[in-house]
Amino acid sequence: MAIVALTELLGTLVFDSAGERCGRVREVALTPQEDRSRVSTFIVKTKTGDRVLPFAAIGSINGGVYATTPSNEWIAVDAAEGLFLLERDLLDQQIIDVHGRKVVRVNDVDLHQETNNNRPMLRVASVDVGIRGAVRRLLKGVVPMLALRTLLVQLPPRIIPWDFVDLIETDPARRVKLKISHDRLATLHPADIADIIEKLAPDEREAIFETLDEETAAGALEEVQPKVQKAIVESLDSERVAEIVEEMNPDAAADLLGELPEEKTEKILEGMGQEGREEIEELLEFGENTAAGRMNTEYLAVNVSSNVSDAIEALTKFEGGIETVSTIYLVDSHDTLVGAVPLSKLVLAKSTDPLLSLTQEPLIFSSVGTGDKEVVELFDKYNLFTLPVVDGQRKLVGVITSDDIISLLRAKL
Repeated sequence: MAIVALTELLGTLVFDSAGERCGRVREVALTPQEDRSRVSTFIVKTKTGDRVLPFAAIGSINGGVYATTPSNEWIAVDAAEGLFLLERDLLDQQIIDVHGRKVVRVNDVDLHQETNNNRPMLRVASVDVGIRGAVRRLLKGVVPMLALRTLLVQLPPRIIPWDFVDLIETDPARRVKLKISHDRLATLHPADIADIIEKLAPDEREAIFETLDEETAAGALEEVQPKVQKAIVESLDSERVAEIVEEMNPDAAADLLGELPEEKTEKILEGMGQEGREEIEELLEFGENTAAGRMNTEYLAVNVSSNVSDAIEALTKFEGGIETVSTIYLVDSHDTLVGAVPLSKLVLAKSTDPLLSLTQEPLIFSSVGTGDKEVVELFDKYNLFTLPVVDGQRKLVGVITSDDIISLLRAKL
């Protein structure tokens, strides 16, 4: 299997079925909707303008590109709609190395040349992000090709397999076509996506958030720095932001919306479902630097008369974040906080054991108006994973998690 560099292929002479020299390769293109790696088309620069040469009409690539059809059958290029042009859309562009969890710049593209039914086939194998690709481009046409290749084999390759590449697209007209590659970004941890996003320019951040699914975008948005978070939200359409915010933890969503202009916040809330909107509006009424302002309204609570079996059933139905299930809270018929049961205690208990017999003492909680400093001190003193928040009647209204405290402390660094 031969490897062909894109920059060596560009400018290659093209011959038609009669063996006549017709032009040179101007572009190499993929059709991502059909196959994200197989080359589907060559764009050929001819005396009469740029022409489309389907790869199916190429007989061989050996010292030149030899077509099996006459040049008068090659249609003119009116537009590149639906095509991903490797030079235009990939060379010098920033990409996300999904495997390495970082942003790099493309210097060249390695293509695998294969044979299928005695016809050539080209596939994108990897992108070159190292010095080898840069030197190849810099010296192409300046030194003899044989001498250049002798030099290149001495340079260590730095490549990223095509399967580990996500493209950062900033042209709105081409975004839909590239969504197929952005799907791979969703396999990363939200914190890794956040690290990548913080290193990008504003329009590149926007491009990523336009293509991520709402759940992945929400997780990433929670992890980015508040200043960047605000900039991203202000750059996106309110309807799109509403879809993302609806997937965020209510406390994180309230913190975000509390930093936005009132008009923007109202538009976002209007685009949300009633239940999510009401949760966030309730949190927005509290002071940002209080327990109520930090709390998450998604938590696991069961009646004080429940047993272990009831708790496990509640766990299977719980749709909140994993960080809030380390403790199961017991409440009475008026939602008054009665006790807290660490999840670890369920493991060794019998299914019929009453939860009240497994409660952790002392019961530590905070009132809605407790300040950040006291909240942090409670987590530190009692080594808490979660802290319940109660109102004036000791009704359980929310939970603060250790993740919330870490975010609070990071913001103060």
